[in-house]
Amino acid sequence: MPREPYYVQSLERGLAVIRAFDAQHRELTLSDVARACGLTRAAARRFLLTLTDLGYVRTDGRLFSLAPRVLELGYAYLSSQSLPEVAEPHLERLVAEVRESSSMSVLDGDDIVYVARVPTSRIMRVAINVGTRFPAYATAMGRVLLAALPCEELEAYLTRAKLEPLTDRTVHSPAALRAELDRVRADGHAIVDQELEEGLRAIAAPVRDRSGAAAGAVNVSVHAARATVDEIRERLLPPLLAATAAIEADLRIAAPNRSVL
Repeated sequence: MPREPYYVQSLERGLAVIRAFDAQHRELTLSDVARACGLTRAAARRFLLTLTDLGYVRTDGRLFSLAPRVLELGYAYLSSQSLPEVAEPHLERLVAEVRESSSMSVLDGDDIVYVARVPTSRIMRVAINVGTRFPAYATAMGRVLLAALPCEELEAYLTRAKLEPLTDRTVHSPAALRAELDRVRADGHAIVDQELEEGLRAIAAPVRDRSGAAAGAVNVSVHAARATVDEIRERLLPPLLAATAAIEADLRIAAPNRSVL
């Protein structure tokens, strides 16, 4: 894509090197990083050694891995926001009431990113923590946030997003997803039934800031063996909506000079 004159490509590549590491790729060789980022070995080596000198990457001479200092990058975001800290006590009360895990996420590009979480028991194969990312289209929180997008932004998302079937139940065509988002917009909440992972159901509702925009979304997730979709709607939706309303009320009285996002 064409870039603006101010665009610093070396910064983009350096961040790509950091993002090459994840839960499935905790340690990478120089060749692994070059291949994952589309770099030459020489360029990958320069980026890795620079990040090592800065303390964000460590190496034993052959394998590279992220160093704890990389957490500073994410913490700078979390520590500057009021939304997670406002939401967390309400998530704790919600979890105590319904005895199911609850999380808050925001939309970041085509993914949702978890910014707060209060778990009960682990019901997914993948451990979920603050900073975990999932494709927005296959999650209840993602659909709530996508449904709140302005029309032109939503159409751009539907044009570019890679909608892959993560399970046999995943809605993965643009037309079907658009219809589902219309329902979410009309209902004010979203329910996803085993579309992200088999055995996982979730319900989510938006959290709106002082301007009325969807600042984030809150969900309650449950193992499919414990509740049907109808039971989720009947048992979990009322306390979920009460929690999001309480978060919104706190956001309205938060200091006006603090950003909620």
